[in-house]
Amino acid sequence: MVLLFLSAVDSAAEWRAELNKLLPGIELRVWPELGDVGEIDAALVWRPPPGLLDTLPNLRLIASLGAGVDHIFADPSLPPGVPVVRLVDPYMTVAMSEYVQLQVLRLHRQDPAYLAQQQARLWRQQPQPNAGQRRVGVLGLGVLGGDAALRLKVLGFDVAGWSRTEKRLRGIPSFHGAAGLDALLERAEILVCLLPLTPATEGILDRRLFARLPRGAAVVNCARGRHLVEADLLAALDSEQLSAAVLDVFRDEPLPRDHPFWRHQRIRVTPHVAAATHPPTAAPHVAENLRRLRDGKPLLNRVDASEGY
Repeated sequence: MVLLFLSAVDSAAEWRAELNKLLPGIELRVWPELGDVGEIDAALVWRPPPGLLDTLPNLRLIASLGAGVDHIFADPSLPPGVPVVRLVDPYMTVAMSEYVQLQVLRLHRQDPAYLAQQQARLWRQQPQPNAGQRRVGVLGLGVLGGDAALRLKVLGFDVAGWSRTEKRLRGIPSFHGAAGLDALLERAEILVCLLPLTPATEGILDRRLFARLPRGAAVVNCARGRHLVEADLLAALDSEQLSAAVLDVFRDEPLPRDHPFWRHQRIRVTPHVAAATHPPTAAPHVAENLRRLRDGKPLLNRVDASEGY
């Protein structure tokens, strides 16, 4: 089997070493060295150039190097009929939940206010509710969002979630659909976005959504940069409709040095680090799908192309 590897951020050497342990004899070709394109059976990719995958005439599988697949479906010439699978790795799930817990705790314990006070050398205690009095909303109740919601619940927060279709999580009130979104937003003092990026969710974090949150709410976006309307966030912060924002993902990455997010006192920027792909734990999941492809078995975590996730 010949596997094409393409990523500007992941180590081909690490992936080759891990996959060779699991699938001895697999040939890993690293883009742009394609060789005979007719020999390539599968592609393991992160943000492939538009049109590239359509040049592989015998491609039978496209596997994402991350949890999201929007970077694949953004290609208008994606070869029809070739299955796309997303990466589901328990390590990434735990890492994402760690990030969400960290940022929600920071916001809950008034860390942005205390950092500003430190810079001003101001000694002032902020009002501090208990975790059970802090209402947290999670947008997206898939593998990542569901785990994050449950772990926030363990910390004692009053957690609720929202998804496009009905989901059930033990101990977590769950809303769905348009009416359910309104119900979640009106109670979310801290809102965490872990939605998949689709045409329906692009730009969902906009002025209309911010206006439906309680005044002074905070937002954490660790899903995709294109969920956020950047100008609307700045306006909501400046009007104090929002008190703070934590952003791990951006429309343009790396975030340009002159971007206003860098210097805004109420925005915390991290460089897309919430849940990085970890080859030692991710490779077994990729290898299993490659075995299933070889043996003609159903693929794991196959994406519904019509839904985009």
